[in-house]
Amino acid sequence: MSEEILINFTPQETRVAVMQQGVVQELHIERTASRGLVGNVYLGRVCRILPGMQSAFIEVGLDRTAFLHVADIWQPRETATERPIEKILHEGQSVLVQVVKDPIGTKGARLSTQVSIAGRMLVHLPQEKHIGISQRIESEAERESLREKINRLVPAEEPGGFIVRTMAENASDEEFATDIAYLRKTWADIREKARTFGPPTLLYQELSLGQRVLRDFVNPDTTRIVIDSRENFQKLTAFAQEYTPAVIPLLEHYIGQRPLFDLHGVEDEIQKALARRVDLKSGGYLIMDQTEAMTTIDVNTGGFVGVRNFDDTIFKTNLEAAVTIARQLRLRNLGGIIIVDFIDMENEEHKRAVLDEFNKALARDHTRLTVNGFTQLGLVEMTRKRTRESLAHVLCQPCPTCGGRGEVKTARTVAYEILRELLREARQFNAREYRILAGPAVVNLFLDEESQALAMLSDFIGKSVSLQSEPSYSPEQYDIVLM
Repeated sequence: MSEEILINFTPQETRVAVMQQGVVQELHIERTASRGLVGNVYLGRVCRILPGMQSAFIEVGLDRTAFLHVADIWQPRETATERPIEKILHEGQSVLVQVVKDPIGTKGARLSTQVSIAGRMLVHLPQEKHIGISQRIESEAERESLREKINRLVPAEEPGGFIVRTMAENASDEEFATDIAYLRKTWADIREKARTFGPPTLLYQELSLGQRVLRDFVNPDTTRIVIDSRENFQKLTAFAQEYTPAVIPLLEHYIGQRPLFDLHGVEDEIQKALARRVDLKSGGYLIMDQTEAMTTIDVNTGGFVGVRNFDDTIFKTNLEAAVTIARQLRLRNLGGIIIVDFIDMENEEHKRAVLDEFNKALARDHTRLTVNGFTQLGLVEMTRKRTRESLAHVLCQPCPTCGGRGEVKTARTVAYEILRELLREARQFNAREYRILAGPAVVNLFLDEESQALAMLSDFIGKSVSLQSEPSYSPEQYDIVLM
């Protein structure tokens, strides 16, 4: 099935929509202000050693010094005895480190001296000479076949090892060779920067969402990658030329007047993906509740009445629900334990057909999952691996008015919606000035952290924009007045 990837860039965030036959299948959002540090490689300086804790504080150029424990210091496998940290490091020493845990609260980032660089199919371990296979690839024959393939592609005299990722089960020799070349070049660039610059220096930053699209998302079904920013189109083209040349013919720069996500209906899908209720074309609907422990999905017939009998109505509703649920799991990026309460069916053949349809729809999912079938209570239990925050957790916050029983969008999310709405209105109407009426949190954000974003937009549309705080407005409520 052909696939298109749409990339919407603003200075504040990058949004990616994966489309199949004009329908949004996946959404990915990365905000500039909250990019994590995990995976970044630094040349750091040892500033203090704590023998009692067998740890060291390392200056890597962040707000707080980072933390390195002796257990996270890589030592060759042939080293027979473990040495104390004071015998391995000394104050003032330069050390190559990678962030394995982001700073939390008052704690600095946690570091390791064992570097690993993730590619699309492989993870490169430059200090090891070892070929490993993901534990999730369970077939022994498949594991051995993959190990032989990598050993064949990696000359014995070349340093460094590799771990084969789960998604590489059906990868071709060409895909592996491309990944190996990309990873080796990345490691060579890191070493060259380490020789050139002194500590503290950022040597390698985990790829941005736009770059990860080129590395991880593209597959044989991808027909085009549409980018709505000239600057980022040029940056991704340059990245592709150096690391993923095969995707260059797929890159397109969108120059239309209408916003890219509006044109393809993605904005509407984002709003729907935050709703608790999902309507089915048949008239039935789903109720989706996401909690800390699990996600529950309840299927209801609603106003749908089958043409033959009630059993037929239930069966048709469940079949449609099975396909819709599989897509909603990808769209909302729901992970962990998931319980689906299909409408009760007496007919065993109908149960099997619904389960088959559900498994077929889930087969499109790149994320690892397991489906356990119907329980005695008629529920379908499944698990889906958590790879990142769900869409609701990225875009929303617990509602301050309802005591956490529901969710509303964050002030930043509303602010970005306002910026997009302003751009739409400016293209449709020739007003003298625009006035934003919004809640205090949104207005304060525009006066402080997002003042530059508002000024840039005002400059771009050539019209002045004023702010008016409305304490009575709900967190998501706003109006744009044409003056």
